[in-house]
Amino acid sequence: MSLANSDLFSLGLDDHDRLNKELGGGIPPGSIILVEGDYGAGKSAMSQRFTYGLCEEGHDVTYLSTELTVGSFLDQMHSLSYDMVDHLLDENVLFLHADIGDSNTFSGGDEQKERKELLKRLMEAEVMWDADVVVIDTFDAILRNDPKFEALVRQNDERQAALEIISFFRDIISQGRCVMLTVDPSTLDEEAIGPFRAIADVFIELEMIEVGNDVRRQINVLRFAGMGEQVGDTVGFSVRSGTGIVIESRSVA
Repeated sequence: MSLANSDLFSLGLDDHDRLNKELGGGIPPGSIILVEGDYGAGKSAMSQRFTYGLCEEGHDVTYLSTELTVGSFLDQMHSLSYDMVDHLLDENVLFLHADIGDSNTFSGGDEQKERKELLKRLMEAEVMWDADVVVIDTFDAILRNDPKFEALVRQNDERQAALEIISFFRDIISQGRCVMLTVDPSTLDEEAIGPFRAIADVFIELEMIEVGNDVRRQINVLRFAGMGEQVGDTVGFSVRSGTGIVIESRSVA
């Protein structure tokens, strides 16, 4: 059953691009959004576009980055014409940098013991979960650098490793909040990523396609529960400096 547009978290910027329209008018409250794509597919740009549009529409967002500091986040957003300074000062967005440590540290001893239990710390960071939408970019980096998750993966028990964080996500979305995860599927085994694909209410794949000498990007909407209006199955887009996300084309099955 479709939701009325007023029940959705609008992605805004209707005069800037057509992304909100292509995705049916916004994202349903109480949903998990999984955005997959290889390196360079546009995961960060898409999560930043979501964040800016949501803030412009009056929603509170927490943005957790495993790569950017607050300075580089603001610089990157500005380069895409998504000026976040006022939203940051007005506390519409809470930016957090995830210090995931060095994934290549396997020397044992004190260094190994000091590796952070990232998923545990993530779930215990209560303030970050108060927002309407929580964006984690990139989630696979947290999984790969969490020693408990890594140990279970080594025991071929990836599904058990995912169970605790998935249960936590379900508790968060039961309060009407949204959780958006970006993942590079090439960095995780199928058994590790499968449970997150299974529970995602909105499952989007970002794909790069070579056409002659050009590389084109497209959004493949693999699942969209609780959509508002018709959602495009495949939406072409580009990422342009000074403009941000630009919708190039649309085809609907």
